[in-house]
Amino acid sequence: MNMSNQYEVIIIGAGPAGTTTAALLAEKGRRVLVLEKEKFPRYHVGESLMPYCWFTLNRLGLVEEMNHIAYTKKYSVQFVTQDGRQSAPFYFFQHYDHPSSTTWQVERADFDLMLLKNARAKGAEVRELTPVTRLLKDESGKVIGVEARDENGATHEFYAPMTVDCSGREQISIARDGWRVKDAKLNKIAIWTYFRGAKRDPGIDEGNTTVAYVEGRGWFWYIPLKNDTVSVGIVAEKDYLFSESKDPAKIMQREIERNAWIKEHLSMGEQFGEYFVTSEFSYRSKYCAADGLLLAGDAFAFLDPVFSSGVFLALKSGEMAADAVDAALTTGDFSGSQFVEYGETLCRGMENMRKLVYAFYDPNFSFGRMLKAYPEHRGLLTDSLIGHLFDPDFSQLYASMQEFVTLPEPLSHGRAPENAAA
Repeated sequence: MNMSNQYEVIIIGAGPAGTTTAALLAEKGRRVLVLEKEKFPRYHVGESLMPYCWFTLNRLGLVEEMNHIAYTKKYSVQFVTQDGRQSAPFYFFQHYDHPSSTTWQVERADFDLMLLKNARAKGAEVRELTPVTRLLKDESGKVIGVEARDENGATHEFYAPMTVDCSGREQISIARDGWRVKDAKLNKIAIWTYFRGAKRDPGIDEGNTTVAYVEGRGWFWYIPLKNDTVSVGIVAEKDYLFSESKDPAKIMQREIERNAWIKEHLSMGEQFGEYFVTSEFSYRSKYCAADGLLLAGDAFAFLDPVFSSGVFLALKSGEMAADAVDAALTTGDFSGSQFVEYGETLCRGMENMRKLVYAFYDPNFSFGRMLKAYPEHRGLLTDSLIGHLFDPDFSQLYASMQEFVTLPEPLSHGRAPENAAA
């Protein structure tokens, strides 16, 4: 047997989910291979971290390094109306006294490279510029490894009893097996770019994430980064954004004029670099697992950028995947049914955030109006917004919200399949 291509775990993708899974499994002494199609550092959007990212980063041993890098500190989120009126900043430390109540705005190229280096330092083998071309399966349909192509174009096969798909929006498993299920009511378009020298609010509000509304329940993100840079994006329905032009630069300029706060803050800044566009970004896989296979991060699902849950769910699902895969390796049970608890827990947390996202986009709903009627729910709402999604009982919050907005029923898909090799 050629032991050079034999591993305990193969991980597809070196984003936050993949490198978290790899680092924690390697730390447990598992033989881990990470296959990544790009060369790091590489650009990626998704710069604003939720406070509860701290707990996974702390388990990875990276909080001290995060502080050393001197990322912009994020103490709060604030909301701005179309005519420029600001809400009071939503300070996390007013809700709970813990180091995690201060989080960060990160440049993903640096952040993801840090996570990759950490996985390597803990013993994972990472091969960059090595895209996975297909999953390898045995006669029963069980995933037994992957085929990948190195930077010279040569094809290699790697084998392991467990493969974890963390391939992000490439969605190796979803795309090949037809598992991608769109969330039709969240069919939005995002256009974004970067500015230098734009206005920042004073004091600890300098690093606020700002959500600024435009007509039709569209909204801007405004994320201050280090080096006097701001990430600015507009999210709305496709028909609205593309109603007058298909040029992302013209669309962005048009929308900047439609929010007084955004217009003022960007008036002293200078746009640089390209304009990026992404669409139909809300989906969830039909299954979270199959025999020999587990999905994590964006390879499993992506909800919506509005509350910055993407990186948090990638880190959290990577942590959960590492624990679930380690348990499977310990018992020798690699069937999809081994991951029932993983799927149920992950879907429950995502459903909690999904309800808030649906409420946010409802033109007749206001979180402020709901809290004015039920001030006792401020704590539960804050728990949701900081990433404390998996433990609290949110049933009373949702019951009160239902008086103002119709909340979505939980999606039935995303769990481990009955026929795990389906």
